[in-house]
Amino acid sequence: MTRIKEKFAELEAKNQKALISYIMVGFPNEKSTLLTVRGLIKGGIDIIELGFPFSDPLADGPVIQNASTISLEKGTKIEKFFTLVKKIRKETDIPLILMTYTNILYNKGYTKFISEAKKSGIDGFILPDMSIEESKEYLQAAKNNADTIFLISPNTSKSRIQKITKASSGFLYLVAVFGTTGIKSGIKKYSLDAIKNVKKLTKGKIPIGIGFGVSTPEDVKKYVNAGADAVIVGSAYLKLIEKTPQNQLESKIAAFTKKLKKQTIT
Repeated sequence: MTRIKEKFAELEAKNQKALISYIMVGFPNEKSTLLTVRGLIKGGIDIIELGFPFSDPLADGPVIQNASTISLEKGTKIEKFFTLVKKIRKETDIPLILMTYTNILYNKGYTKFISEAKKSGIDGFILPDMSIEESKEYLQAAKNNADTIFLISPNTSKSRIQKITKASSGFLYLVAVFGTTGIKSGIKKYSLDAIKNVKKLTKGKIPIGIGFGVSTPEDVKKYVNAGADAVIVGSAYLKLIEKTPQNQLESKIAAFTKKLKKQTIT
C-alpha cells in the first residue's frame, strides 16, 4: 500500500477528510520551500503536492505561472528538486506528490524519471496534460512504484470518468471550476453537484479530491460537506508565501493550515 492510500485509510478511521496543499518548489527560493513545508507539517497537512516548474503551464492561472517563472529563474532543475525532496523526506513521512507536465518525464524517460522520483521520496504524480489515451507507457512505468492521479472536470462524460478512474490510483482529482487554477470568488453549484455525481459513478473505489479556486476554510467546509474525500489548496498558499517575510513564513503557514484542516473533521 502506498503512503497516499495509507493516509486516506488513516483519515477515514478518524472521520477526517484530507487537506492537500500545493506549493511550487524553489518559490521564491529553496529556503522558503523548506520553511513552508515545515509550517504545513506543523499545521497538520495530510498530503503535500510539490510543483516542479514548467515553461508553459497550461492548466495554471497567473499565481502559479508567476511562481513557476520565479522558480525557473532561480535555477530550479530536476536534480535540485530531487535533492530537496530527499531533505523533506528526512523530516516527515507525509505523502509527497510531484505535480508537473508530461514533457518533463518524457524527456528523461518515464521509467528512469519515476524510479529517481521514487528514490527521492515521491509517492505519486499529477500531470495535468497527460491524456488517458497516451498514458500506457507512463502507467506501466509507475505500476507498483507510485500513484497516478488523473484529472477530471465537472463536464467529463460518464464513460470517460469510468475510464480515467481505472487508470487512477491514490485519488481522483476533480477540477472544481472551468478554466485554470487560481483564487476564485464563491463556490459554484455545478462543482458541488459534480462531487456527488462522481462519487456515485466511482462507487467508493477511489477517494475524490477537489481543487482549483479553493482558498478559504469556508470553501474547504463546503466541499467536505458535499462529499469530497480531499480538498486541495494551492494559489492561496502561494499568495501567502509571496507576502510573508521569511522569518515569519513557517508560523504563518502553520496557522493558515490549522484553520483549513479544522474544516476537514466530519
